[in-house]
Amino acid sequence: MILSNSSINPIAQQSMNQLASERFLNDSIAGLNQTPKQLPCKYFYDQRGSQLFDQICETEDYYLTRTETAIMQRHADEMGNCLGKGVMLVEFGSGSSIKTRYLLDHLIQPVAYVPVDISREHLYESAGQISGDYPQIEVLPVCADFTKPFSLPNPKRRPSHDAVYFPGSTIGNFQPNQAKQLLESIAHMCGEQGGLLIGVDLRKDRETLERAYNDTQGVTAQFNLNLLHRMRNELGATIDVDAFEHHAFYNEEAGRIEIYLRSRIDQTIQLDGQTVEVEAGELIHTEYSHKYTVDGFAQLAAEAGWTLRRWWTDENDYFAVLHLVVL
Repeated sequence: MILSNSSINPIAQQSMNQLASERFLNDSIAGLNQTPKQLPCKYFYDQRGSQLFDQICETEDYYLTRTETAIMQRHADEMGNCLGKGVMLVEFGSGSSIKTRYLLDHLIQPVAYVPVDISREHLYESAGQISGDYPQIEVLPVCADFTKPFSLPNPKRRPSHDAVYFPGSTIGNFQPNQAKQLLESIAHMCGEQGGLLIGVDLRKDRETLERAYNDTQGVTAQFNLNLLHRMRNELGATIDVDAFEHHAFYNEEAGRIEIYLRSRIDQTIQLDGQTVEVEAGELIHTEYSHKYTVDGFAQLAAEAGWTLRRWWTDENDYFAVLHLVVL
């Protein structure tokens, strides 16, 4: 059963939208007043941001999606067996749910699919398509920020256990201590016999990494700048968006891609009555993308209550999909 927008009380929907807007505003103000300045990457994903990310995944330079997709195509049957019979599959940051279809095709009598995403319109559109294509699976979309507590829906049939699918190497956007906290939260959500199928981008040469986040078509730059467009359009911020540029590089010592917005000029940002000065050349941090080894991630996950059971990678060892279970 699909939960459409029409199934939500209009007053409740308005209240939810207002709360989301207040969080966006408060997080933006707090981030711009930090030293160095930063803006949370989760606010990339309004409908336009989600569409831009889908375009990024299709660029030649961005190897992550096609590599992970190939792994899913090749090994989804094994993954389905690992996740087990009668599962309720919860996907974090579901987006367009493209890779998810390979998994849904190979799950053993799944009870329900719960896509979780922060972009409501994109979420319901994708969930509607999944529901139409998989009528035997109850589809229960949840619009939520998965980094914060949220309640899982109750499917009509009782699942044997819950499992989280967390593709796309999104876990890399979190600092290691934050990633550990999120993994602990997922373990608590899944409970006993719970499982986790997670995509992890692996460490590799600088050239390949930096090219992926500086695609020649400039889509990643548009995606990064869309955060400022959101602030201007939704929060009424005064920002010269055209005076900012995308800046991304690989910090080899930290093992991560670092992404920033760099101002070309001295300028003033005005937001909710507050004024923030930005100097020419100053960077506003928007995202990290940590890269791991399989052993390194397994150790981090073990500290959060998980044990690695199996993993799959590509022929170049660019990317890995790991299956973990609650200890």
